[in-house]
Amino acid sequence: MDHRVRLGMVGGGQGSYIGAAHRLAARLDDCYDFVAGALSSDAQSAMESGCLLRLDPARTYADYREMARAESQREDGIDAVVVATPNHLHAPVANAFLETGIHVICDKPLAMSLDEALQIQSLARKAGKLLAVTYTYSGYAMVRHARELVAAGELGEIRFVNVEYVQDWLAEPVEQRGNKQAEWRTDPARTGPGGCLGDIDTHAYQLASFVTGMLPTKISADVVTMVPGHKVDDHVQAMLRYASGARGSLIASQIATGERRQLTASACIRHESITLVRSGKPPSFSGSRRSRK
Repeated sequence: MDHRVRLGMVGGGQGSYIGAAHRLAARLDDCYDFVAGALSSDAQSAMESGCLLRLDPARTYADYREMARAESQREDGIDAVVVATPNHLHAPVANAFLETGIHVICDKPLAMSLDEALQIQSLARKAGKLLAVTYTYSGYAMVRHARELVAAGELGEIRFVNVEYVQDWLAEPVEQRGNKQAEWRTDPARTGPGGCLGDIDTHAYQLASFVTGMLPTKISADVVTMVPGHKVDDHVQAMLRYASGARGSLIASQIATGERRQLTASACIRHESITLVRSGKPPSFSGSRRSRK
């Protein structure tokens, strides 16, 4: 590509948590120009968000389908779009842009069901376009170093994997108090069949798989709703079994009082162990490696 990536965004306007994170990451990476957006399903909010972000009004859209058509026809149209909407819109938005020849960067989960995800994957392959799902924690240098150590065999054979991602922001039914993020994340029609499962458990699972290079062959999970009023799960515990004989455990919770946002992954090997801890705001990963002789 002979120019900086021209980036668009669907969702992520005023009141969005993840939209700002994507735009900040794009600026830090310094390979993107944010030039177009359909930042809200509400036309007025979309225009106001575009104005605040200094977008050209002509490239601030009220509808993602209109945006996909218009941008695909411009000589300076976007190369890729970030999908930063509630989960139920991931599939239709991704499909609309892939069908017009635009690369897609989508928040997790990719879709509301496996069938939807496979359909998007098929469309991306047919169109010859990139389809990326954002698992941000695997981008940290410490995490990538841990993956390299495991892949090179420097730590030996993995015996046990443990990963936890715990938060406390849904320990109370804050969706009943006007919390916009909680409203859609606890609504099965918009978040999908999994609450905590699809929101943060997927990060924990991906991190364990990314670092170890292994996927479990068997999973036994306890997926529960503990807070009265919640319509989706808010706590998950799972046991994992791997083809190598290794075992694993996974805990994800959004009701862990006192835990703002803590992600921990560890792997125990025959003579060594490696632990990664992500905590604080701004987030950071620290790592440790211990050996036993």
